Amino acid sequence: MAEGKNILIAGFGGQGILFTGKFIVYTGMLTGGEVSWLPSYGPEMRGGTANCSVIISDTPIGSPIVEKPDILVVMNRPSFDKYENSCVIGAKLFVDSTLIERKTQRDDLEAFYIPATGLADENNLNGLANMVMAGKVLRETNICPYETIAEAMKKTVPERKKNLFDANIRAIELGWNY
Repeated sequence: MAEGKNILIAGFGGQGILFTGKFIVYTGMLTGGEVSWLPSYGPEMRGGTANCSVIISDTPIGSPIVEKPDILVVMNRPSFDKYENSCVIGAKLFVDSTLIERKTQRDDLEAFYIPATGLADENNLNGLANMVMAGKVLRETNICPYETIAEAMKKTVPERKKNLFDANIRAIELGWNY
């Protein structure tokens, strides 16, 4: 694992924002990092706003809150508008370009526009745009080696939903290879 990563993942409730954060935390944990995962969502849950702070570090983590992300993942326009300017200079920005038409106004970010929702839908992986995004994030940030992904997914998918394991892995592969 590389040096510390301060990640903010944001979108609507129901888009799998918190699940994505938990999955990325497990990839960091499996590579020996110190990790934290702090979910935050509105009272509406589905359809309201949701975000989560994820920190993966080589050193102990002082606070679980990510105020200035060096990796920002946005799954809807309100989140893009809200968090774009909080990124540190040189941050990596991941945008679901199926749902967000505008580009970043900043020239000091490395932006990736992934049509995650469209890719998921085209491949009969409806509802897994979050995992398409996660695959691209993991590929571009070197958080973990590819071989860690299946083990992290095993730890993230609850037993009652283990039938979704293969679909989640396919969605991650779509993003990884995009």
